[in-house]
Amino acid sequence: MELRTLRYFVAVAEELHFGRAAARLQMSQPPLSRAVKGLEAEIGARLFERSPAGVALTPVGAVLLDEARALLDQADRLRVRVAGAAGTAVLTVGLLGDSTDPGVTRLARAYRERHPGVEIRIRETDLTDPTCGVHAGLVDIALTRAPFDETGLVVRELRADPVGALLRADDPLARRESLRLADLADRRWFRFPAGTDRRWQSYWNGGAEREGPVVRAVQECRQAVLWNGTVGMTLTDHDPGDGLTVVPVDDMPPSRVVVAWKEKEGGGNPLVRSFVRVAVGAYGTD
Repeated sequence: MELRTLRYFVAVAEELHFGRAAARLQMSQPPLSRAVKGLEAEIGARLFERSPAGVALTPVGAVLLDEARALLDQADRLRVRVAGAAGTAVLTVGLLGDSTDPGVTRLARAYRERHPGVEIRIRETDLTDPTCGVHAGLVDIALTRAPFDETGLVVRELRADPVGALLRADDPLARRESLRLADLADRRWFRFPAGTDRRWQSYWNGGAEREGPVVRAVQECRQAVLWNGTVGMTLTDHDPGDGLTVVPVDDMPPSRVVVAWKEKEGGGNPLVRSFVRVAVGAYGTD
């Protein structure tokens, strides 16, 4: 069995849909289907039950998935260790804004334990670039938040966090247990500069055009609310600081923590693949 074919199989097994797996692998669906059928012929058993709604693993497929993941992981660890011994194992990771998320701490610890020979270079960006330099080719992989323009990228969700309105503590709405976006319709919002990814801007503006002060960093968001009484969205579990509070907004979709990378460049990089697997494990403990 070729490792590439096993990677194809794992993608289909995790997505349970050939179309989504093909998109994840940045390839068309016909060669992916042929590769999986060839693997089934080689094994002599069906790996998936196929239906118009998608696919489901057979008992044989479930066993192969466990073994394939272990084998692919070991292959990547081998490449990473060899690169580390050769002094060529460097991975540049983009982080968004305030990187105090405990998931980042767990990920750093887990990756260090697993790959002590890899040098991690961190590039932290402000809120104007949700891809943290991935689109520009400045980093190998980003640990960030969606949504943003995913053209040419592979994006893997790690966690979803509830979102609320950031308000002054003396704001009349601060006494409410929860809000809806309509409650904030006539307020001034902090917003990102012109040219910021429109999907990103729209999400943090509650899906509407807003007026208010322009911000680029988390602290600027807080100061805009504290000094001007404007509003905006933030994570409900973040400490807003003195004089501020967060009220849940019931009709705001959660903020998704994701890893993102360029498939054509990162798909063949064992450092990127290993980072993704470790990140899924680290955030899976939340």
